[in-house]
This record gives sequence, structure tokens and C-alpha cells, in this order.
Amino acid sequence: MPRWEHGSAERLKQAAMELFEEQGFEDTSAVQIANRARVTTRTFFRYFPDKEEVLFADADALNEALVNELLQSADIAKPLLAVTRTLAGYDWEALGSLELLRRRAALIASDPLLLERDLVKQQQMADGFRGALCQRGADPDVAELAANTGSQVFRIAYRQWLEGNGDVDLATSTDAAMSLLATIVPRTRRRPAAATPSRLS
Repeated sequence: MPRWEHGSAERLKQAAMELFEEQGFEDTSAVQIANRARVTTRTFFRYFPDKEEVLFADADALNEALVNELLQSADIAKPLLAVTRTLAGYDWEALGSLELLRRRAALIASDPLLLERDLVKQQQMADGFRGALCQRGADPDVAELAANTGSQVFRIAYRQWLEGNGDVDLATSTDAAMSLLATIVPRTRRRPAAATPSRLS
């Protein structure tokens, strides 16, 4: 059994959120977080490699769960829809209350370093989707486009969902974002092939 106290990880997450909000991300140290959580600094680094990762502690498990869901999806005939439906169908509040998710998003948006880390995590998620779609038989270029576009569409829907009053669910927000995408990617008609001039005999 590990010697550090049970429940330390959750207390560290809570302490970090409080301190980040009280005094800013840059001005908060791992030592301060550990002190607020009533654990040693050594215990902090047993759970997290740095203070940034406190806000992204669930990212790897989340990516794995989402990729597995896409791998088990019954229909990937429309890869973009498969990606967005996988994301919209996930129980995001299992990661925390809506209010906690809003606080986390606000913290990330307030700091360039956290924004950079968030973009890296999002790209890792998209890469996982691309691999899953390829594994399901999708064309590699189609898989890459669907994975990256779907992730960006959902990012807009997720932000709108967080900013809402709870009257619109995430699936509805995602459908609205997909409709918006359709308005800026109009269907183009292929030009008919030019007729080959007949040769004079």
C-alpha cells in the first residue's frame, strides 16, 4: 500500500483550483498547493509531474475511453458524424460538476501556458480518433480530416454548452455546430469534363 494519505489526489486538485483562482496560475507553486492540501511536496510529485498537469490529470484516461467508444461505434460510414457523436455522447459531468468544468475552462483560458497544454491534449485526442478510424477501415486522409474537424466542431459546442444555463444539452449544441459548419462548406458542383474536339478526317 502506498504510504501517502488516501484521497490526496482529490485534495491536491481542489487546493490547486482554489489557489489558481485566488492568486493566479503563475504565482502558485507546487509547494503552496501541497501545503493547502495538507500533504508534502513529495506527495504532490507522486501524483503530478508539474502544477499544469493538475488540470489535465484525467486527459489520458478520457482519451482512452473516447477512442474505445469510437472503435466500438456501430457505424463509421460518416466518419465526421461518428467523431462528433462520440464526443457529444460522453458523460462529461462524470469529470466534475458543470460549475467545476466552467471554472477549469476559465482557468485554462486565462493563461497562455495552460492554453498551450490544452491544445496539445486536444491534438492527442484527435490523433487517437484518427487512429481508431483507420483501424475501422477509413481512408487515412478522410480519417485525419474527420478527426481534426470533429474535434474542433465539438470544441465550439462544448464552449457554448459551458456558457449556457443548462437549458441546451451538449448533443444539441454539437448538432448546431455541425449545422454551422455546413453553412461555410457549401457543396460544389463538379464541372463537366470538356468535350474532346473531334479530329478532322
